Amino acid sequence: MLCSGTLVFEIYTAREALPIPGAAATLTDPETGEKLHFISDVDGRTPPVCLQAPDVDLSLSPNPGAQPYKQYNARIESEGYIPVTVEGVQLFPGIESVLPVEMQPIPRGREAQEGEQDFEIPPNALEQEREGTPEGPEEGGVAPRILSSVYIPEYITVHLGTPNNTSARNVTVSFPDYIKNVASSEIYPTWPESALRANIYAQMSFVLNRVYTEWYRSRGYSFDITNSTAYDQYYVPGRNIFANISNIVDDMLGEYLRRPGTVNPFFAEYCNGTTVTCQGLSQWGTVPLAQNGYTPLNILKRYYGNNIEIASTNDIRPIESSYPGTALRLGSSSSAVRTIESQLNRIRRNYPSIPAISNVDNNFTSETEAAVKAFQRIFNLTADGVVGRSTWNRISYIYVAVKRLAELDSEGEPLPSERPTLVLREGSTGNYVRLAQYFLRVISNFYDEVRPIEIDGIFGPATKAAVQDFQRRFGLTADGIIGPATWNSLYNVFLGAARDSGLTEDYPGYLISEGSRGDNVWLIQSYLNTISRRYAIPSIAADGIFGPATRQAVIAFQQLFGLTPDGIVGKNTWDRIMMVRLLL
Repeated sequence: MLCSGTLVFEIYTAREALPIPGAAATLTDPETGEKLHFISDVDGRTPPVCLQAPDVDLSLSPNPGAQPYKQYNARIESEGYIPVTVEGVQLFPGIESVLPVEMQPIPRGREAQEGEQDFEIPPNALEQEREGTPEGPEEGGVAPRILSSVYIPEYITVHLGTPNNTSARNVTVSFPDYIKNVASSEIYPTWPESALRANIYAQMSFVLNRVYTEWYRSRGYSFDITNSTAYDQYYVPGRNIFANISNIVDDMLGEYLRRPGTVNPFFAEYCNGTTVTCQGLSQWGTVPLAQNGYTPLNILKRYYGNNIEIASTNDIRPIESSYPGTALRLGSSSSAVRTIESQLNRIRRNYPSIPAISNVDNNFTSETEAAVKAFQRIFNLTADGVVGRSTWNRISYIYVAVKRLAELDSEGEPLPSERPTLVLREGSTGNYVRLAQYFLRVISNFYDEVRPIEIDGIFGPATKAAVQDFQRRFGLTADGIIGPATWNSLYNVFLGAARDSGLTEDYPGYLISEGSRGDNVWLIQSYLNTISRRYAIPSIAADGIFGPATRQAVIAFQQLFGLTPDGIVGKNTWDRIMMVRLLL
């Protein structure tokens, strides 16, 4: 076998909102026992490493006689995070494999982690007996209950088992990551691009049909799709994906199949075409068609008939802006350029190797191009400095991730001065509900067991379900009611996640008062200045010197938030400043 495939680790937390620099990754060849060691950079990535992979011809034949990819085992460790082990990382010749690793912080107060995150990547679905033909609507029809329009969901909840397997868990992942995982699990990345695109169209249309028809939700299930091939598509938690598939998905995001004259995404039945045949697309059959020059649409028409078309939607909820329709590049001038520049500047606070754009306006300058290229390199896109659809969609997704981790669309009402004790349950409304929803929303970025929810101040069924997720995860009675014990746990887990993520700082262990100097004084001054933009607190110079003006600002803060107004920053005042700053 030749050294022909490459592997990159992408190590992060909070659904890509925060990279983890300095993480240690160990890759082991299970056949020889040889180990390779890597350290992630400031963007959470390891340098590409060239590894052995079998001959490409093995992955182009449905009967290869040998496994068409090489497998490795990986272990990832970083201080303060639960270690991750992945067995069976797949490597193909000529393809860059990417192992995205989302690490979970060790909850504060726990002496040591209980267990580890362990993943095992099974063989590609092409090598397995598919369990059956998925059930779908009648030709041209849909389920009785449907959504009002077709949109691309930001997240999708996958049930890791058959629908009636109540012991199987649910995982919530972003829609692009779901499709990249499914495509990497069901087809080979060495196939011709037209074959890959035809298969990905079918995969995207299939899942969007499930979402649009509320196939499972309307039947009382708490998920959108399963990973059982007897019913749906093959999703493998923790698996590696492939760079070329990732790029294709980013480029195609928002596109799906439909019959002309209809709205609903087409239920694109497909099978491998060898061990299982069906009336829909044959996955293996797409390869020779692509080799013979068929376009993706012509391949799809070969299986689904001529009355099939590719539709698209810019409604990717809740991404805040949609692709403008034309690529942005050096010299472009429009409001869309301002949007991209603003988002990149916000993203660079989490990914500091992205250079700053000093003048955010409508003009695409060399500074903008440099920032775009840096973003593309970090997220494994073609680093050409051009914002096409795939780069636009990826910037939008990462922007939403980093923004939601640290910011709350607050109504501006004063926040509670102490840890809340008010009991909240389904039907409650108001700012305390918003606060609890915000805690849950941030925590869901760190713990897959807690579903993401909207922050609207209304304690509805979705909020109750998220509360129950949290209570089950942290050993509380899962009654969906936020009483003192749940409030206390929410508060602690939220602050722990924020500290572990570098969004806030631990109390230094000593009083800070008039006459104090140093970095902690500067930090308090900077945070008080940020808070002063929302609350009636005097703005002060952030110079690291605790003088009379800083004391007056501290007193004003303490009076506003119900603390003893002594002008001294002890633990209670420190923690309260950190919390209020997080909620701005």
